[in-house]
Formats: sequence, structure tokens, C-alpha cells
Amino acid sequence: MVDYSKVCSFCGAPIEPGTGKMFVKKDGTVLLFDKNKCYKNMIELKRVARTTAWTKKAAEEKAARLKAAEKKE
Repeated sequence: MVDYSKVCSFCGAPIEPGTGKMFVKKDGTVLLFDKNKCYKNMIELKRVARTTAWTKKAAEEKAARLKAAEKKE
């Protein structure tokens, strides 16, 4: 597996060099996207990554919730 230094701002997947989309906000923040799907979800549809089921951040949130629920029991 090749280790890419850049990661998608929405889904958390590695971005292959020479691909993807860069979006620069007015305040100078740079957002990187691996697929147009990620760009549309974040910029156009204004979705949050941790509430979108197929993203890495959502999987981490779910794992944390399950771990907390196991400790409660």
C-alpha cells in the first residue's frame, strides 16, 4: 500500500497524487477532495462528515458510541 500525504477533507480517504479537487475558501482555508461526490456533499449540500454514513469520521463516531455503550453495561 502506498502512503499518500494528502487526505480528503470530507471522507478521510488518501488522495493519489495528480488527482482530486482543491477548494480554497475566502479565508484561505484549503479543502482537498478525492471525488466529486465528497465535494458535492460538503460544499453544495452542506453535509457534515460525521453524520454521513460512508465516511471514515462517521465510522469512528459509531465505534466510539459502541465502546461507550459496552462500558455502561
